[in-house]
Amino acid sequence: MSVEVGTPGTPAGTPTQPPTHHFHATPDHASVALQAMNKLRINTQLCDIELVAGAVSVFAHRVVLAAASAYFHVMFNSDLVEKTQERVALQELDATALELLVEYSYTGEIVITEDNVQVLLPASSLLQMSSVREACCKFLMKQLHPSNCLGIRSFADAHSCGELHTRSHRFALQNFSEVCGTEEFLLLPFKQVEELISSAQLNVPCEEKVFTAVIAWVKHDLPERQKLVPQLLKHVRLPLLNRDFLTSNVDAEPLVRENSACHHLLLEALKYHLLPEQRSTLTSPRTQERQPEGVKPYLFACGGGSLFAIHSEVECYNPRTDRWMPVASMNYRRSRAGVAALGRYLYVMGGYDGACDLSSAEMYNPSINKWINITAMGTKRSCLGIGVTNGLIYCVGGYDGASCLSSVERYDPLTGIWTSCPAMATRRRYCRVAILDNNIYGLGGFDSTNYQCTVERLDPRVGKWMSVPPMMSRRSSSGAALLGGMLYCVGGNDGTMCMSSAERFNPRRNTWEPITAMHSRRSTHEVVEIDGFLYALGGNDGSSSLNSVERYDAKLNKWVLVTSMLARRSSVGAAVLDCLQLERGLAKST
Repeated sequence: MSVEVGTPGTPAGTPTQPPTHHFHATPDHASVALQAMNKLRINTQLCDIELVAGAVSVFAHRVVLAAASAYFHVMFNSDLVEKTQERVALQELDATALELLVEYSYTGEIVITEDNVQVLLPASSLLQMSSVREACCKFLMKQLHPSNCLGIRSFADAHSCGELHTRSHRFALQNFSEVCGTEEFLLLPFKQVEELISSAQLNVPCEEKVFTAVIAWVKHDLPERQKLVPQLLKHVRLPLLNRDFLTSNVDAEPLVRENSACHHLLLEALKYHLLPEQRSTLTSPRTQERQPEGVKPYLFACGGGSLFAIHSEVECYNPRTDRWMPVASMNYRRSRAGVAALGRYLYVMGGYDGACDLSSAEMYNPSINKWINITAMGTKRSCLGIGVTNGLIYCVGGYDGASCLSSVERYDPLTGIWTSCPAMATRRRYCRVAILDNNIYGLGGFDSTNYQCTVERLDPRVGKWMSVPPMMSRRSSSGAALLGGMLYCVGGNDGTMCMSSAERFNPRRNTWEPITAMHSRRSTHEVVEIDGFLYALGGNDGSSSLNSVERYDAKLNKWVLVTSMLARRSSVGAAVLDCLQLERGLAKST
């Protein structure tokens, strides 16, 4: 680039004075100069330093090394003896790494591979060449795999690579099901095994996987590790194990049975199983579901009907993208079913298939995008209310094909067993259920004669239904959910029409109060809570099935429309399930 500078403001046609300055710049001068110096280095010309690593000698120019490396800058500009030496031995450096880093000092380019990264990273750390060190860390992050993540984590720890250590540890937690089957896991020291299995963010399909991993690790070096079983077992969430596994595998395992220090942990788990009514008092870290990092809530809409069709199809909504997508269909067509989420799974109970009211039930596993049949209820139930508390699913009221029901039964996924519970005082078809302070609230419904505004509450520990102040309006087939410690009841049918109005129960004041009405009239719809908002979806407006969805903001007391479902669904069932990378799981299953 050249710029001539003359006398400004000279009239046209007037002879100009010769320029007094001329500025010239070559943009690629630095790179051209370094290329020339690199050729001199390669030809061992004008070199003033010889670096030795093992049997390898590398010639270079001090000024280039000092510019590229803080380590060499200090060496050549201080009172160290190396300042004046023409030959410097670097005992701690790998020869290959030294050659690559010296070349990088001249070219600014380096190829990092699986073969050289383990010598390049410590060498670049020693020579304080931060850009190469960071590039090595990024390369290793891309190489993370269940078979190597523990080794990379250990390597990162040894070389104080904080972000790489964090990422590899997080990867090990996310992929523990595969990691625990590797040789690297079996060779881990006790503290690192304990760190993994004690994490609340450990991602496992079931807690049985953690117990199996612990026993495998102990048996890999039984004489040395046998004494560590109690310390590791206290981090396994034994109460959340399937009962058959608990009795057939844990209690039968000699390492557990023959160790008295493990007995109180096994007793705690058995007590949790045998006394489900007392689970709210048996709280400890071992009774809490793990929450892996990256878990996000998704809204699932299951079954329902439109015109003369009843659906088995299921779709789910991602509130972060405002998008619906199909997932695996249920094994049976169902409308008027109860849908609930518990742990990692979605459960659908009962309903109506177009010909019969159902007692059958099924469970959806999002990690494999598949529905699995589970133990049927003791009673056929459609139009039921459903709620989850203390690891139990309560199915309340409904219709058995002949009469409205007041009966209640609960399902324990740990045992696969249904148990009868105290019946409500009122028969309720199309009632709704919500859980507040571990109490089960039954709201509204139809008793075969009257549309109800009454509400009753069951404390499972007491085993008796108690009256609660009635709602302001009669509501059958409404939507109910908990938000901000208050119980919301939205829409429904009062016996004369479908309603858009809504109200909420304030437990501190023990009163109901109105809120803003929805945009649409809705009955046989669902209402759920996600991230501090209520979502009302589907249902019937009195003339047609709906696919519209609206969201309620309690702070603004306002409903807004969001993206509609893919299908129209009256008598829909819905629940919110926390899933880990659901879209990726769906892609793998197709």
